[in-house]
Amino acid sequence: MVNIEDFIKRLEIILDYYSLNASSFADKIGVQRSSLSHLLSGRNKPSLDFILKIIEVFPEVDLYWILNGKGNFPKSENKSDATIVTPTPTINNQTLENKIENQPDLFS
Repeated sequence: MVNIEDFIKRLEIILDYYSLNASSFADKIGVQRSSLSHLLSGRNKPSLDFILKIIEVFPEVDLYWILNGKGNFPKSENKSDATIVTPTPTINNQTLENKIENQPDLFS
């Protein structure tokens, strides 16, 4: 469960970091200004859609950080979003693909 008071503090940190007021922040992420005002006052809780819009527009915001304060803001430069690439297997310094291509055709 997201602690609303802590969430509001993190949201204010984001506003300060980007030097935005509440109105311009709401415009940037595509929500109504009143929605952001209700969030900042503690009247409403953030929706998943609201949080996803923040993450989409401001990629430096870490999802886990904004939700529960764990992680870093802005995102750490050390983390890589790249997928893990596994090397092509080799047999006696020859790739498996080349080994298969060099086999004689059985239907000749």
